[in-house]
Amino acid sequence: MGSIHLPSHEARLACRQNKLTNTAGVAPGYLQANLLILPAQHATDFHDLCLRNPVSCPLLGKTPTPGDARTVQPSECIQSADFDIRTDFPQYRIYQNGKYLESRRDLLDVWTSSHVGFLIGCSFSFEDALTVAGLQPRHQRTSTIVAMYRSNIPLLPAGVFTGGNCIVSMRPYRLDQIDRVREVTRPYLSTHGEPVAWGWEGAKQLGIKEINKPDFGEPQVFEEGEVPVFWACGVTPQMAVEAAGDRIKGLVFAHEPGHMLVTDWTSDDLDKLRPGII
Repeated sequence: MGSIHLPSHEARLACRQNKLTNTAGVAPGYLQANLLILPAQHATDFHDLCLRNPVSCPLLGKTPTPGDARTVQPSECIQSADFDIRTDFPQYRIYQNGKYLESRRDLLDVWTSSHVGFLIGCSFSFEDALTVAGLQPRHQRTSTIVAMYRSNIPLLPAGVFTGGNCIVSMRPYRLDQIDRVREVTRPYLSTHGEPVAWGWEGAKQLGIKEINKPDFGEPQVFEEGEVPVFWACGVTPQMAVEAAGDRIKGLVFAHEPGHMLVTDWTSDDLDKLRPGII
């Protein structure tokens, strides 16, 4: 359940042991991360993709050498010596030739010495600040997975990544709350920052026609006077992988949407993150 409050290391251990899935609201104050792992020959292209699309794909860290599953740079990201990128997300997705194959609990038997992992900022990281401001996200209150949608916002290309659109996550708020929501989330540039659109007209502009049918996650209940508010989302790299298709040789791994890595970074570390890997 996403409402469980745990220290960051204990949250990762619970994910590794398959005792925790939806990580929303877990370990308040600690940053959470999305994931993309791909063969080393495509790592530079993906790094460039992140630099060209920093709102949707804000880089938090990467594994320093191919095959290294236990280290993420900047090193301050993970403090525990037993960290393993192959096991410490609650659930993973596997892609081949741009197609989703399956989900699984770990990557131990599919990981190779050529794989490189990237951690991408996640909007779960600013949800504690929203809650403190009296704006707790609906999916935390209902213990559901945040709703995510394919948008019509194109990714700027890099290398083999020449297509794909951005994913957005959605949280319902009243119109009179949106200015405060924007103010609270704006400083979190390493985890997507403020909303990219809001309101029913905003949904239309993003190409979202059926708000009750998200592409990932679960539908959210709207209370009277509420409208959808959309943020960039770290599931976006998976859309870039789909668009790249068979130009990516070998297996690609990602997190299951809503099933994040809980890092040991705190909100106070935000300004230190991306400069260390960009």
